[in-house]
Amino acid sequence: MTDLEKLVAMEEIKALKARYFRCVDTKNWDGFGAVFADDARFEVSGPGWNLQGRDKIVDTVRSRMQESVTVHHGHCPEINVTSPTTAEGIWAMEDVVRWNKDSDSAKAALHGYGHYHETYRKIDGAWRIQSMKLTRLRVDFTEWDDAR
Repeated sequence: MTDLEKLVAMEEIKALKARYFRCVDTKNWDGFGAVFADDARFEVSGPGWNLQGRDKIVDTVRSRMQESVTVHHGHCPEINVTSPTTAEGIWAMEDVVRWNKDSDSAKAALHGYGHYHETYRKIDGAWRIQSMKLTRLRVDFTEWDDAR
């Protein structure tokens, strides 16, 4: 690949990750699902998720996030294009999740910090997330008694 082709791929992957964040925060579950390959994997260290397949990822995230207000930020992407159809990346992340009182969440809110470790695959001309592992460095929880 030329340097220009790699730069274009990196920008397309950045836009893909931006859609991931926007769609989860706006509860656009069709758009959220569209960022993943059909056979994607998603692992989250805290709750112990190890999800296989786009449908399982969307269903699990929707069931956990639907009754909440979320804000997800991704920063400082380190993207390595490994071929015309594959890439890998690491994103620093920060998220805030505030659950509604009528949700079944044991906590009122969380504020987390960590990294997404991802692989990407270009499928039918568009980049998709192939695998994602969220590792957290810190999570601060708010108890229901402390919620405003």
